[in-house]
Amino acid sequence: MTEFKHVSVLLEPSIENLAIKADGIYVDGTLGGGGHSYHIAEKLSEGGRLIGIDRDEEAIRAASARLAPFADRVTIVKSNYGEIRRVLNDLGIRKVDGILLDLGVSSYQLDTAERGFSYMADAPLDMRMDQEETWTAGDIVNTYSEEELTRIIRDYGEDRFARNIAKHIVEARKVKPIETTGELVKLIQASIPMKMQKTGGHPAKRTFQAIRIELNKELTTIEEVIDDMIDCLVPGGRLCVITFHSLEDRIIKNKFRTAEDPCTCPKRFPVCMCGKKSKGHVVTRKPILPTEEEMIENSRAKSAKLRVFERSQEE
Repeated sequence: MTEFKHVSVLLEPSIENLAIKADGIYVDGTLGGGGHSYHIAEKLSEGGRLIGIDRDEEAIRAASARLAPFADRVTIVKSNYGEIRRVLNDLGIRKVDGILLDLGVSSYQLDTAERGFSYMADAPLDMRMDQEETWTAGDIVNTYSEEELTRIIRDYGEDRFARNIAKHIVEARKVKPIETTGELVKLIQASIPMKMQKTGGHPAKRTFQAIRIELNKELTTIEEVIDDMIDCLVPGGRLCVITFHSLEDRIIKNKFRTAEDPCTCPKRFPVCMCGKKSKGHVVTRKPILPTEEEMIENSRAKSAKLRVFERSQEE
C-alpha cells in the first residue's frame, strides 16, 4: 500500500487567514493526511478544539497518526464535509471559529494506482473517495447514456470533444465492459484529433476529472454546503476554501458574493425591500495564489486558489 502523502497547498496563507485563536474551535472539512490540520492544532491551547472530517479511511488513519501529539484537542470523524452541520450537532457544537476546505484530490489518491484516479497508470476504474461506497467510475462509464456522458464530460471536464468521447465509450462497451483506466484512456485518445493532443496536457485529464466529480458529487456538495458552513461560524469566524479548477472556484466566488450581498431588489429601488441581510464580507477580493516557489516545489499547486469569507460581527 502506498504511504499516504499529500503536500499541503497554500499552507501559510490558509493558516494565516483562519486567524486562529488558541481557545477556538476549528473544522478541517477535508482532513486528508492532516497537513493543514497539524498547523491548526499546534496553534491551539488545551482549551481549543479541532474537528477533522474525511470520507477516506486511509486518510483518517494517516491523519490520526500525524495528529497524535494533539490528541487532547483533535476529534476525527469519518464523514463528508457536506454533512458538517450533522457532525457538529452530534458533537454538541453549535458554532465554530473557522472552517477550512482543501478541495483538491490528494497526492495519495492520485499516486495509488489501484484507486483509479490517475490516467497515468492502468488500474480498475474506481475513483471512489469513500471506499465504502459501492458505485464506481466503472459504473458511470458503463451505464450512463451517451447524452449523460456527453453532459458530464462537457460540463465537468469542459472538454470540447465531449460528444465524440461519449460516442466512442458507448460504442466500445457494446463489445465488452470498459474495466480499466488504461482502456478508457485509449478510447479518449482515439476520440481527439492527434494535433489537438499535443497541446493542453494529457488528453484524458478532462474526462477523468469529469467522471471523478460526477461520482463523488463534488460540485453539488460544494453548492449545497457553503451557506451551511457560513451559518456555522461565530461572528468574526472565517471560512477558507482552496479550489483547483474553475468550476469549483466559480461556485465559491458566487456563493461568497451572494452571502455578502444577498439583496434581490431591482437596482432602481432606493432602499432594500427584500429583507435579506448580509452574512459577512469577502476577505479576498481576488483569490490568493501560490507563490512561484511553491509552484516549482509542487506542480499540483499551479491551479490552486484560496478564497476567504468572514462572518458578520453581528448575528
